[in-house]
Amino acid sequence: MRRDEDLRWHERSVAESLEELSSRRSGLSDDDVVERRATFGVNELVSTPPTPWWKTLLRQFSSPLIVILMGAAVVTTILAKWVDTAAIMIVLVLNGTIGFWQERKAAAEVRALARLSHPSCRVVREGSEVELDARDVVPGDIVLLETGERVAADLRLIESTALQVDESMLTGEVLPVSKHVESVARDVGIGDRTCMAYSGTFVVSGRGSGVVVAIGADTELGVINELVQRASPTTPLQRLLRQLEGRIGLLIGGVCAIVFVAGAALGGDLADVFLSAVALAVASIPEALPIVLTIAMSIGVARMAKKNAVLRSLPAVETLGSTTVIGSDKTGTLTQNILTVEEVWTPDGRTVLADEPTAVHTDPLVRDTLRAGALTNEARASADSRSGFVGDAVDVAMAMAAITHGVLTIDELQSAMELHVPYEPELAYCQSVRRHADGTRMLYVKGAPDKLIGMSTHMRTVAGDEPIDSDEVADANHELASRGLRVIATACRALGEDEARDGFLPPPSELTFLGLEGMADPPRPGVAAAVAACQDAGIAVKMITGDHPSTAEAIADRLGIPRRGPAITGKEMSRLDDDVLVARLRETSVAARVSPSDKLRIVTALQRAGEVVAVTGDGVNDAPALKAASIGVAMGASGTEVAREAADIVLADDNFATIVSAVHQGRVTFAAIRKATFFLLSTALGVIIAVLINVFSDQPLMFLPIQVLWINLVTNGLQDVALAFEPAEGGELQRPPRRRSEGLLSRVLWIRLVMTGAWMGVLILITFSWAVGAGYSDDHARTLALTLVVCLNFFQAGSSRAEHRSLFTLNPVSNPFLLLTAVGSLALHAAAMWWGPSASILSLAPLSLAEWALCFALGSTVLVIVELEKFVRRTRARS
Repeated sequence: MRRDEDLRWHERSVAESLEELSSRRSGLSDDDVVERRATFGVNELVSTPPTPWWKTLLRQFSSPLIVILMGAAVVTTILAKWVDTAAIMIVLVLNGTIGFWQERKAAAEVRALARLSHPSCRVVREGSEVELDARDVVPGDIVLLETGERVAADLRLIESTALQVDESMLTGEVLPVSKHVESVARDVGIGDRTCMAYSGTFVVSGRGSGVVVAIGADTELGVINELVQRASPTTPLQRLLRQLEGRIGLLIGGVCAIVFVAGAALGGDLADVFLSAVALAVASIPEALPIVLTIAMSIGVARMAKKNAVLRSLPAVETLGSTTVIGSDKTGTLTQNILTVEEVWTPDGRTVLADEPTAVHTDPLVRDTLRAGALTNEARASADSRSGFVGDAVDVAMAMAAITHGVLTIDELQSAMELHVPYEPELAYCQSVRRHADGTRMLYVKGAPDKLIGMSTHMRTVAGDEPIDSDEVADANHELASRGLRVIATACRALGEDEARDGFLPPPSELTFLGLEGMADPPRPGVAAAVAACQDAGIAVKMITGDHPSTAEAIADRLGIPRRGPAITGKEMSRLDDDVLVARLRETSVAARVSPSDKLRIVTALQRAGEVVAVTGDGVNDAPALKAASIGVAMGASGTEVAREAADIVLADDNFATIVSAVHQGRVTFAAIRKATFFLLSTALGVIIAVLINVFSDQPLMFLPIQVLWINLVTNGLQDVALAFEPAEGGELQRPPRRRSEGLLSRVLWIRLVMTGAWMGVLILITFSWAVGAGYSDDHARTLALTLVVCLNFFQAGSSRAEHRSLFTLNPVSNPFLLLTAVGSLALHAAAMWWGPSASILSLAPLSLAEWALCFALGSTVLVIVELEKFVRRTRARS
């Protein structure tokens, strides 16, 4: 059976729904059940099996760079260059292992969704009530509902008695929804379909029954399940790396082919030509880049964990730093997900309790108002609850207010009521009779303000009880409600001993109106400052919630989320195309009364508009958007398991403000990756230029493949890894997010890369040519050129530490690992040169101190060039 969205069960009457489903109030027959199970299957969510491990492993070898390296390994094997082959194979295995480890993480979103299904439910079949496994429910079954039960399937309600259902997992609305059987308009959202009960939601109070209209994948929960299982989008860093790999791969492949064809055409020895092409390929490929990326992101993960942001995937570190839009759920993310009495109005004036959340109030009118609300109450103390109480959200809020502000004690709150009439939507009030210690009997009433105004003859003031001013109370109610507060009125009357003695409480009358209590789910501490920090960092914050527009707008205004005009709603979204939707979101920044599919559409529309979207949330309704977002951020303590499993980052402290720290670290991490990439590519470019020109000259082969691997992995590879530890330069949150068109390296770094790479290539070539011309042996000349490369890398590593600042303004020990590896690379190269076995494998010859000094002096020139270029740029920027 198709879901409510398709057949619009909420606009059909009870009779029409039963007729469409060929069902009846007495339930289905056994034959009906067998037939329908064969047609519709079982009531459970289906899941897509995870990617097999072998596919994940093979995917690690699909990169163009890896393919070129595998080709180089084949060539060296054919030429029986076993040392070169072994070195290349080690690189391939190491790269494949790291990538495989990164990708193999469990996708448990679907299992978490499945656990929301209640294991059993009560249904009516052939006139009798039976209890059965929820997976055995079929469309047309009559399901019975009572307090404390989870709804087993999507139901069209056919009976309802004071039925209230917690739908926050679907809508994000903190208050339970009162349900009835009357049909509603066709185009209302999920949160306003009051004649429906959806799978996975929870019955807070009352009882009822409904006919099953959808099971399994056809339920609203099933739709979320399907959306969650979609493939996660690639991160900005992954896209940039793929572009870079593709371009480098094409360039390397083309250059190597030219070298091989030209060398063969010029009559060179075929084996030497092969080795030249292999050496060029190995020199061009940044083998250490995958290792650097993993380490840089792992460092970011560790730093974020200290700030209570737990990452479930490494690329999420960088993605958060690239974020341009944060789409946040309201309930439980921006707010505390605890309904709280924030204001009290009495005829004597307004008292803002939120200004003094734990103060003991002495104002007698405020105390009377809070006392009446708490004593007309079914909330009970519970150590297992975050608020300390369990029960209806309004009852809990009023009980908390009275206890917190010293009006009542726990014992007084939980003392026995003589009589009690619970709240029902049809009545719009509840009333209780309490006997106090002095023997007086009091009737306490709370409910909708307009109801209690009509029941009251007087109102309590500082001067005593006076005739009620209905207009004054109505105006106060309107003012509180206009700010998004849920308003409840309280009143009381003294009872005589002969009143309400037969166990029956008549409708209240002749009451003394006490006051109004304005309730809201308040913002989390520090969120307003975090929103402001996001705006300073060039990140737009959007509130996306299933709650009422007025409530969402009020919270947005309190948090400083800018908006022009009213919130956009799911109903309005259905009439807009994606371009207009994005324009409306940039105007209002608040989307309310939206469904899970609406949230998903908002995320994808913003992504198509070029935004990098982070989504925060804590409910099941947030899971599809969390999954589809560039980066999903879930609440760890109060969030649902479904949300946590669908997200990339989990905030252990449930604090939106933690996102600001995570964004800062994300930008620091990307800067470290950018610096390391610049270092790798610029040093590789220098070697490529030298080797390429050398191939077409009448000189010996400049470098052997094993020597190039020695440079790439052992000397500059160590320094490249150390650059991943580079701390922040400063001002990360005062700059806008990186432009989408910028790429992995900025325009400044590309210019610097070409300039320094060309300079290094020319120096290496001149030095090698001079050594050959001076009569040095091939091994001696290669060693001299190789040592120059090591010295150039030493100084280039220092230049790479900052994109804009001078190296001499940085603390030399702020990255001790880089200092250690830079000096260590020189020592390691010298040791390999002097130790017989390594010198033999690498074909190295010892150098004199004068030759070392020459290489060191020439290597320092690259630092001078970069410092001059930075100075010129800073001077031009100031002028």
